[in-house]
Amino acid sequence: MTTPTVASPLAPGSPVAVVPAAGKPIPPAVHQAAEQFESFFLSQSLESMFAGVDTNSLFGGGPGETVYRSLLLQEYGKIAARSGGFGIADAVQREILQTQEVK
Repeated sequence: MTTPTVASPLAPGSPVAVVPAAGKPIPPAVHQAAEQFESFFLSQSLESMFAGVDTNSLFGGGPGETVYRSLLLQEYGKIAARSGGFGIADAVQREILQTQEVK
């Protein structure tokens, strides 16, 4: 499995943001889309995990806590994806690039 590494700082608007170990540049849009997918997947997984947990009256409870819990879990998903995640973004990135190469 190849782990992407951040390329050296380039000029703003540079077409290359990530260079995998193989050496082929990955467009920033592909990397961003893959990371967003992983973030969404992780936040949905966390939503499922917390579905059975009731709101706590000690912290207010009620529908407000339910709404803010959802937002909190979305942020957890974003943070996890940004910090390496579970490798889902790498797999999605490979598939996007593979699909684009097919003519």
